[in-house]
Amino acid sequence: MKRSTKHTTAPAAVHYVPAEMFDVTRVVRGEGVCEVACAAIEKRFSTPAKKHFFGLRTPVPFAVEIPVGGDAAAFEASCGIDAAGAPGTVALKVLADGREVWSGVVAAGDTADLKARADVSGAQTFTLVAEPADGGAGKGVGAVWGGAKLLYADGKVLPNDVRRTSRQLGILTPPERPEPRVNGPCVYGVRPGRPILFRVPATGAAPLRVEVIGLGLDSPKLAGLSYDPATRILSGRIDEPGDYALAIRATNRLGSDEKPFTIRVGETICLTPAMGWSSWNAFAGSVSDEKVRTAADALVATGLADHGYAYVNVDDFWQNIPERAKEDPDLDGPLRDADGRIAANRRFPDMKALADHIHAKGLKAGIYSSPGPFTCGRAAGSWQHEELDAKTFAEWGFDYLKHDWCFYDDVAFGSDVLRAMYPYLVMGAALRHQKRDIVLSLCQYGMENVSAWGRCVGGQSWRTTGDVFDTWSSVSAAIEKQKRLFLYAGPGAWNDPDMLCVGAVCWNDGKESRLAPNEQYTHVSMWALLAAPLMIGCDLTKLSPFTRSLLTNDEVIEIDQDELGKAAGCIAEGDGWEVWARPLADGSIAAGLYNKSGFERMVPFDLKKAGLLCKWLVRDVWRQEDEGVFMGVYEASVPGHATHLVRLRPCRCGRLRDDVTDVRDAAWRLLREKDLARV
Repeated sequence: MKRSTKHTTAPAAVHYVPAEMFDVTRVVRGEGVCEVACAAIEKRFSTPAKKHFFGLRTPVPFAVEIPVGGDAAAFEASCGIDAAGAPGTVALKVLADGREVWSGVVAAGDTADLKARADVSGAQTFTLVAEPADGGAGKGVGAVWGGAKLLYADGKVLPNDVRRTSRQLGILTPPERPEPRVNGPCVYGVRPGRPILFRVPATGAAPLRVEVIGLGLDSPKLAGLSYDPATRILSGRIDEPGDYALAIRATNRLGSDEKPFTIRVGETICLTPAMGWSSWNAFAGSVSDEKVRTAADALVATGLADHGYAYVNVDDFWQNIPERAKEDPDLDGPLRDADGRIAANRRFPDMKALADHIHAKGLKAGIYSSPGPFTCGRAAGSWQHEELDAKTFAEWGFDYLKHDWCFYDDVAFGSDVLRAMYPYLVMGAALRHQKRDIVLSLCQYGMENVSAWGRCVGGQSWRTTGDVFDTWSSVSAAIEKQKRLFLYAGPGAWNDPDMLCVGAVCWNDGKESRLAPNEQYTHVSMWALLAAPLMIGCDLTKLSPFTRSLLTNDEVIEIDQDELGKAAGCIAEGDGWEVWARPLADGSIAAGLYNKSGFERMVPFDLKKAGLLCKWLVRDVWRQEDEGVFMGVYEASVPGHATHLVRLRPCRCGRLRDDVTDVRDAAWRLLREKDLARV
């Protein structure tokens, strides 16, 4: 039963803001909370075939008022009743400045969604109302405004957008220097006898000569390695465990730069966080062989590979999905062949050839599956085919697997942490049996404190959050979730707060990230401080100068790729600000002065309280400029939602206080104080 009235069509030439952004709200009527819904609500929603990546869920009766500042054009949503509640019928309304502009009725069990489209142009606020209809709403009923979004004319933003309240940072990364510079990690991990593939990242004016020092006839243990200076690809195998010390030297007419480089042959791989590109944010379900090849080509052509980005990862929708064949005939076909091998769809005619194309550029190839019977897109998952799928991925030549929890709930057994661990333990073992190293990225959204056991099941990284989108509420919430996780990170074991939401993304109609410039600086700065994988999610063929500047600052990347592998903790906080810090391998300290508020403010870093005694040289990492020598307290004026990223190097007298073993000791004290305050 559905009735709707007073609906309008959305105006043309608009951009939209998802419900995640509706974080300045006021409850007008009812008890309970207004929740942001996500893809996880799929099985609870009245039409389970639908996915609502953004949405609002409210109790009944309930009304929530959302300010829009007079600039919004329309509100749209796909409405239903939360199937977890009791059967009922709900009347829904949208009010603009108190005036009803849309209404409809929805009942539990309806087979299609009720489409809400309301004209809210000129309104300062709009209100979402959910009330019992005909006395039919039972206790526990929830109204879901799925896919909820506001439509704004181009250039208009929400009233709580930081661009209204604070100056925005422009391009801070200096232009690429013509002098030679060797970039990327100082260490590379590989198991004995497994293939080595490493494209040496270096920049500088052409002609640029890049050498690997230490190879040759006098190194019999390295006889299985070769280096091609034309492609800068180091490849081969080393059979015996151990550390193999090399050096990389880049030379041009302006000078030379040299950097130590160690190949560590042992049982730990992915010794620094993975860097690369993944297809989902750019193409979602429209990914294809051609688009992935284009991304690999662009990673080199844009120079991103010269800064250390190496992985090219195919996300969901590379397999057949028969139930979506009406939408796209290329997805039609069997899930597996007669031998049980997983089948690629017609968009991907030859998976091995795709991996070979990526490898020919010195890059690494990644693929996607699920421990359940289906992936999120309802392609075949790896349930009960783990060994065969791992063998198939290895034979195709893939180097990375994102293993996504989707639909594993349908077959999961056990309880608590063992329930969460089991499927990844199975796939981790299957990958370990292969004759090539395949990085295992656990994607199960942080359940059961995955950071504490992800390494134990064979993982090299693990998602610590749900999907992160290009909104401030999403990015800032992801940062908040990392506060208790820094201890678990280390070489071969990385907390992953999801892909970078910068650049042109598909859910924004291929336009630039909705994050304000300041917020993008926080996004990249905090991911570097957290020692997180740096996976670009945007369309690399639409790389703007600003986005490229965010992704190619080598001093920022150095912090992320530091071989010590210690992730930052929040060591101080105040009214609307935090300081996050981590120790680095050379004895310096990276710190982020994070302004959580929407207004510019001074953010202090009390060096003495953190245990940093005497004098320290402070360097602005984004601008790549020394700020001077400080002792006692360092502070900076930080724009709203921005993060000021610095690196502190001890002067001759600079040192840690005797009772401080690690600058992150202060993070533990802060967490303990907050916990004790709640007791």
